[in-house]
Amino acid sequence: MPLGEDGHSWKKKTSSIKDIYDFKEVLGTGAFSEVMLAEEKRTRKLVAIKCIPRKALEGKENSIENEIAVLHKIKHANIVSLEDIYESKSHLYLVMQLVSGGELFDRIVEKGFYTEKDASKLIQQILDAVKYLHDMGIVHRDLKPENLLYYSMDEDSKIMISDFGLSKIEGSGSVMSTACGTPGYVAPEVLAQKPYSKAVDCWSIGVIAYILLCGYPPFYDENDAKLFEQILKAEYEFDSPYWDDISDSAKDFIVHLMEKDPSQRYTCEQALQHPWIAGDTALDKNIHESVSAQIKKNFAKSKWKQAFNATAVVRHMRRLQLGTSQEGQTQSTLPSPCHGHLLLPEGDEEESCQWKNCYEKKSHNRTLQMFAEKVFHKLVGRSWFSIIHCKTSVFFLF
Repeated sequence: MPLGEDGHSWKKKTSSIKDIYDFKEVLGTGAFSEVMLAEEKRTRKLVAIKCIPRKALEGKENSIENEIAVLHKIKHANIVSLEDIYESKSHLYLVMQLVSGGELFDRIVEKGFYTEKDASKLIQQILDAVKYLHDMGIVHRDLKPENLLYYSMDEDSKIMISDFGLSKIEGSGSVMSTACGTPGYVAPEVLAQKPYSKAVDCWSIGVIAYILLCGYPPFYDENDAKLFEQILKAEYEFDSPYWDDISDSAKDFIVHLMEKDPSQRYTCEQALQHPWIAGDTALDKNIHESVSAQIKKNFAKSKWKQAFNATAVVRHMRRLQLGTSQEGQTQSTLPSPCHGHLLLPEGDEEESCQWKNCYEKKSHNRTLQMFAEKVFHKLVGRSWFSIIHCKTSVFFLF
């Protein structure tokens, strides 16, 4: 049982959640849920509440229970926490820690001064949080800049990891094989549909570090097949002039994380001991102008593109499966645009992300509309409550 023997004791019964919280505004809308800004009446504390209709949970019990099992175990300063769970006759309510500092890229662009040392401090926090997860046997599997949020608007605010919709609690000595993650950040062994483990998160951290130092991704091609080929071969460059002012130590750090062979790839513990993180090799030179220009150039369009790039990944996975005489496992339904940035899990009932309900005609039209509205709001009228990744999947995956 995914929740453990005491799983159902986590849930508090309520006839009306509004007896406990005042709902303020909608922070995000997903295919089957809403995230609300709310104030607890007793303490006047602001929280984010994910409101999930019980009807939407039918057939998805394993998915939601996996996420709750993950979140319920986690207590770390750099990870968004699950504070409470309520259920009524009509809804399940997940009360989450509110983070209000905005997304990683937005803050970097807004800065006037940004250095390697700033990037090093960010990566150190991410490594520390992911090491904590790995020590607990949890693999995030979808680390990316969009899932990294600042706790507050303070200049020295800490960074927070969110979105555990694809996380997996490992069994003793277990490996995973379900294809999931985000194409630009996914490790080669996942794309190759080979068994994988915690090392996939370390690869993703390497990709994030690369972007933080130049403003563009290490793998890019308009042709999807060529993009996947680059990742599978771990082919990337430290291009001039963008990397000319970046230290050799930073490049060495990235090379050890973006190592094709997962057995040779740095663990979080090893990465935390690298001189670029633990020492003084990260440079103080201001690289803001170059990095922010590249972020604006390379990631503004991604908010529109990420909803549709999963179809290419599905095609890639199916070609791989056909090549290994596993055609029978390729009949999965295409993903809904509301979750378009995720690779399609196949052949694993326990980890199934339950795509099929998203693609019914009515649901498809509704989620596409909500996605477009959310992206428009993000690009045109940015709210400072950038709480949970609510452009394409609002924190939880159904």
